[in-house]
Amino acid sequence: MKLNYKIQGQGPTILLLHGLFGNLDNLGIIARAFNHQYQIIQVDLRNHGLSPWSNNMNYTVMAEDIVELIQSLAVEELIIIGHSMGGKVAMRLTEMIPTRIKSLIILDIAPVIYTADSHSQVFKAINACTSYIQGQQVPNDRNTVQQVMIQYLSQSTIQFLLKSYKSDHWLFNFPVIEKHYSDILGWQDITPYYQPVLFIKGSHSEYIKQEYHSDILNQFPYAVIETVESAGHNVHSEQPQTVIALIEQWINH
Repeated sequence: MKLNYKIQGQGPTILLLHGLFGNLDNLGIIARAFNHQYQIIQVDLRNHGLSPWSNNMNYTVMAEDIVELIQSLAVEELIIIGHSMGGKVAMRLTEMIPTRIKSLIILDIAPVIYTADSHSQVFKAINACTSYIQGQQVPNDRNTVQQVMIQYLSQSTIQFLLKSYKSDHWLFNFPVIEKHYSDILGWQDITPYYQPVLFIKGSHSEYIKQEYHSDILNQFPYAVIETVESAGHNVHSEQPQTVIALIEQWINH
């Protein structure tokens, strides 16, 4: 699958992979921090943003999409930074292109199967304001969508989702995401990756619990786990300066 992407800057390559319901702009804070000395590739993962839609959605096919993109751009070596779902895609890439990965940074996600349905309210909200005729999404104006969603979600979550609402349509493939949500929560253990990997977690987030540290170390024996205080799951947007400093220190060490 040929993904939508944008490239800025020059120098060594950093690839940024966004999370569920996001798009290539979600890690823009990191892109802007490093584009003066790196080539930044921001990608819309399949079924998100302006990338093609598909009925298949799991970490193998999402990682294969990235491999295809990297090969098409003739990138021999890269730093990969992935948040949430994008972090799991990044971890899956360690089995597919291990020799091309110069450095790996995972933002607030662990290589585990998550059992808690942390997006139940999001699904309820999107279903409440989205309807279909013969499988095609019926346009709805942005204000109406916002008014419906406020019954289910916080204003910050609504604003995040609305970044993927353009021309009165969702840019993400909601029916397929809902259908394959168990695949997104899920995980298949990978071959241990014997290179250093930086995991950055928010202190208020439940995505990297203490009990998950053994899962991380089983698959990434040389992992380093850093906690950012006063941050939740979107650690990069809640405490950008701290996260950028950790990334900069990691890729320059």
